Amino acid sequence: MTHTPHDGLAVIVFAHGSRDPLWRAPVEAVAARIAQRAPGSYVSCAYLELCTPELPEAVGQALASGARRIRVLPLFFGMGKHAREDLPALMASLQATHPDVRFELMRPAGEDERLTALLAELALEDRP
Repeated sequence: MTHTPHDGLAVIVFAHGSRDPLWRAPVEAVAARIAQRAPGSYVSCAYLELCTPELPEAVGQALASGARRIRVLPLFFGMGKHAREDLPALMASLQATHPDVRFELMRPAGEDERLTALLAELALEDRP
């Protein structure tokens, strides 16, 4: 999923992490969908803990590919401690380390009305 970004933008799908290797599949599926919708873009995954790569390593890989803008999509359902405190502190540290890079931290995925509407639709869908 790692390509040289044609517009300097890299997207990193960020999630908590788990020791269970099967846990990563949905996170990687989101990254694959992004890469499919933006061919030629740099898209990768990163994790807060328990599996790799962690965000600093993923950022380093994105920069090595030529990225100058890094957008981080947190796959958290709500604005808990990780999204409210840990991730912003990590982003601030990365910005201080790479002052010439534009970092963009998106809202947690679960905070987007489109996702909550889709989940409601799925819950009410007539299918087994």
